[in-house]
Amino acid sequence: MSDKTETPGQMHNKQARKKALEAFNKEPINPTSLVKYQSKGRIAVIGGMEAMEYAPRLSGLLQPQVILIEGVEEPGVPVIAVGGRTIEIQGYLGSFKITLGDKGKASSETVEVDLILDLNHEPLLDMAMKPPGYFVSSTEEAQLARKVDELSAMTGSFEKPRYFDYDPSLCAHSRAGKTACTRCIESCPAEAISSIEQTIQVNSHLCQGGGVCATVCPSGAIRYSYPQAQDLLNRIRILLRTYIDEGGLEPVLAFVTEPDDGGVQLPSQKNVLPVSVEELASVGLETWLSALAYGARSVLLVNDGSLPEKVAQELHTQVDIAADILSAMNYSSRSIRIVDAAEIFEVQQALMPKMTPASFSASGGKRQAAFFSIDHLYQHAQKSRPMVTLNSGAMFGTVSIDKQCTLCQACVTACPGKALHSGDGVPQIQFVEANCLQCGMCTRTCPENAISITPRLLLDREQRNKLRVLYEEPAFECISCGKAFATVSVIENMLAKLQHHAMFQSERARNRLRMCEDCRVIDVVQDPDAMGTQNEQSVH
Repeated sequence: MSDKTETPGQMHNKQARKKALEAFNKEPINPTSLVKYQSKGRIAVIGGMEAMEYAPRLSGLLQPQVILIEGVEEPGVPVIAVGGRTIEIQGYLGSFKITLGDKGKASSETVEVDLILDLNHEPLLDMAMKPPGYFVSSTEEAQLARKVDELSAMTGSFEKPRYFDYDPSLCAHSRAGKTACTRCIESCPAEAISSIEQTIQVNSHLCQGGGVCATVCPSGAIRYSYPQAQDLLNRIRILLRTYIDEGGLEPVLAFVTEPDDGGVQLPSQKNVLPVSVEELASVGLETWLSALAYGARSVLLVNDGSLPEKVAQELHTQVDIAADILSAMNYSSRSIRIVDAAEIFEVQQALMPKMTPASFSASGGKRQAAFFSIDHLYQHAQKSRPMVTLNSGAMFGTVSIDKQCTLCQACVTACPGKALHSGDGVPQIQFVEANCLQCGMCTRTCPENAISITPRLLLDREQRNKLRVLYEEPAFECISCGKAFATVSVIENMLAKLQHHAMFQSERARNRLRMCEDCRVIDVVQDPDAMGTQNEQSVH
């Protein structure tokens, strides 16, 4: 739309938008550290006869070597014929290792290079985001010609941002030898995350900044740092506040990825406020809901088509969870949605009602930001259900315990979110739903398989933070001194299991199982039959 056809309201939005974006860009971003690479230009060209033909074109620019999958060796460049051996590739720019191994044999051959050009029809590495320095090309001449210039620039020193921060103390991956949450590992398109003992390990040289790991992490243990979540939320708050203070109407926040070549034009609608991010999946539910709480009337995630398939699936899952939460509060479920790049240039309709913008600080963690935004939206909702059932993948939920439970407290000890608590001397397990990560650690550590988890969200903050009794049993009191020392079910189970044991055939011996530890020792010493049996057993 040209300026000649703009209405006064649109002109007002235009000015408000301009000032809001200026305020947004003025806000500082805390720098992240850098990951460095060093390449000497050693390149392995992997493929068939096309690799043999292409590799000499890189001579003089790089140091090519052919890993020949099939075909006949020809002079020109160094060649290693695979000859039916297995191929394993590890590493990244400046530090690749290609291992050729013989099945059933201990011997293997290792090639170390800085770069790899894979000309196979199906790339040997199949992860969605290939390691830096790993290039894939068809064997068409036009694409091969372009690769010469691209590859020749890959010598020297390189650096990229370190995209993540990780706090193992918050991680729900593994406790007590049991593995629970693996969401970041399964969703990483670069396969840069692996399990290592009780925690995860992120290979910063393989990480491509996809950001979906931070989006699916239920605890906030892994956080995106380019920019940091706190910086991004603070800038969004200032962006929306400035736009609204300047009289802008119906602000729509659009998360967009800026391509390296800068060739895609950002949206220019007067009420659309673009926020450029490195990767679309690096912003998650707590950011989207916070944007609505800060005054955005809609949040758009603009997909330019570059999202890897499994990243797109995870993003849709999280958007669906946000939609369910909004719907439960009687807001439009489409207030947060994924749109194609072409759709962003259409007129966008504001879907959230106008409300007083939130002013909460973004200094807390992932869950705190999510709950602050949910509380604000709940407070302004005209009608709201008290609870919403969510799909698998949500970071909120409850725990149930059935009668098989012996109150051994294994789940309490292992719970990474501190949602489960002991009864402080009372035989019970207590629960704070706001702290539950839905990681499944409790279900994996329970020896009786008595625990199940259900994703849901209590929308009322008081109910969500309330300490409630999840499971309890009457205490069993020592028949001698009256001291409570176990639960009724524990004693009953023990009596049932030992009813045929030779040491517990007399009534007095069975009664000792109903005594506390101190009284049991006293009774054993005073029982001639018990002492005689023990002495006889010690002789034998």
